[in-house]
Amino acid sequence: MRTTAEARRSPPARAGATIAGRRGRAAAAAPRAQQPPAAPEPPAVAVTTVRLLRVDEGLYALRVGELAGTPGDIAGMVVPVAQISAPFAEDGNGVEIVASFPRRGPWLDQGGGTVILRSPTGGGHVIVTVYGGAEQPTAELPLDLRRLDGPADSAAAAAPSAARPRAEPAAEPAEGRDVPTEILLHIERAGDRLFPGRGWVGALGRRMRIEAFSVRPLERIAPADIELKGFLPNGGETPWVPGGVLCGTRGRGLPLTGFAVRVVPQRADRFDVVYQGSFFAGGISPMHQNGAPCRAAATDDPLEAVNLRLIERGVEPEGGDSAG
Repeated sequence: MRTTAEARRSPPARAGATIAGRRGRAAAAAPRAQQPPAAPEPPAVAVTTVRLLRVDEGLYALRVGELAGTPGDIAGMVVPVAQISAPFAEDGNGVEIVASFPRRGPWLDQGGGTVILRSPTGGGHVIVTVYGGAEQPTAELPLDLRRLDGPADSAAAAAPSAARPRAEPAAEPAEGRDVPTEILLHIERAGDRLFPGRGWVGALGRRMRIEAFSVRPLERIAPADIELKGFLPNGGETPWVPGGVLCGTRGRGLPLTGFAVRVVPQRADRFDVVYQGSFFAGGISPMHQNGAPCRAAATDDPLEAVNLRLIERGVEPEGGDSAG
């Protein structure tokens, strides 16, 4: 028989068991929480093409053509896209990326673009890497590497050699000696700047607009024996003006969108002038000569740098005709 104390303790025990049973039944009756569906695997970015280019000493334009592949967005990255990079050089003197068009920096979108490279003494290498979707096959990468500050046929090799980019044909003047010149540029925010007329002059890759220019030969031909023309926004252009006279505008905020240089007819049988320009959006133009307009493909694209050579045909004897 249970004692009075045991009987008094029994009801709470049965109540606890009843509560526990109810909780168990409620838990069994409650529907199980549904697991969220697994997130889909994000599409993978894959390296589809890699090219290693050997670049000799000098200044070069590397043009990358349109990238093959279906446009897409992978983890916020628009593909296909190309990256231009220079391997680490132990002496710290590797190939330098000076400028790029139409975008700044080492990345080019599917439309491609142009990168300006400066290679040190002894040369160096650049790597072109194309990124696309993992399902996109490897495709031929259209590349064109050409020298800007020397002969167009300078050795600029790619690896493997069978895939070496071919230089774009340029105007070929008659053989002769370069005539030294001075080039005056009026540059926005910088004013007048005088340069020796050798190689690129101006703000190559810095997007500072040239508003006026003049070219003055220092020997062999008089300044008045060459003529200059400038092209302006909205279809404007200057008249032909003699060399040494500023061609363009000052203080009006009007950039040059192109230019042309020629030798007067009386001296054209002995001298050639060849030139090219660098433009904000269009990059480096092809070579032009003897009065042909040098303009970018895009309308009203400002000029930022000029590369010009005045060439005397043949070999003149000592004491030959000279003009001051």
